[in-house]
Amino acid sequence: MAEVQPFPFATLDELKARWPDFPVGAEKYAETLLEDGSQFILDVCPSAANASEATRRRVLCAVVKRRMDAEQSDLAGLASASTTTGPFAESVTPANPDGDFFLKKSERRSLGEGQQKAFGVKIADAGCVDHRPWCSLAFGAAYCSCGADLTLEGPLWEA
Repeated sequence: MAEVQPFPFATLDELKARWPDFPVGAEKYAETLLEDGSQFILDVCPSAANASEATRRRVLCAVVKRRMDAEQSDLAGLASASTTTGPFAESVTPANPDGDFFLKKSERRSLGEGQQKAFGVKIADAGCVDHRPWCSLAFGAAYCSCGADLTLEGPLWEA
């Protein structure tokens, strides 16, 4: 894979600009995560190499912020939380308990993953097949209406 520039996709100042509550004293750690996150994005979503610099920067900052949030706060990134007052029950389910890097579906799409493309494949050569005179091919169409392309011997049905 060709080198993607810039690497990492974002600088520490760009991360701080997108995160007003950036943790004090975490600059060196954040720089390491920016490098690791950039490589993670390329590994998981190779089409990111073709995405714009601004898109890669935005996604990387979100990925690193999620990772650092999961490590900093007990309440950040919860999938669900419930509290019962009766016999004192509390339940908390973290969305990212290990603080791993991950891409949301919308981020993957913005990086170019999952975009559908149509294509066609010719599976047989119908050049030697005998078509009926009223077949659409005789009138300049790009498709066979007599069915000879399906059987590769002659018309599928007679009129």
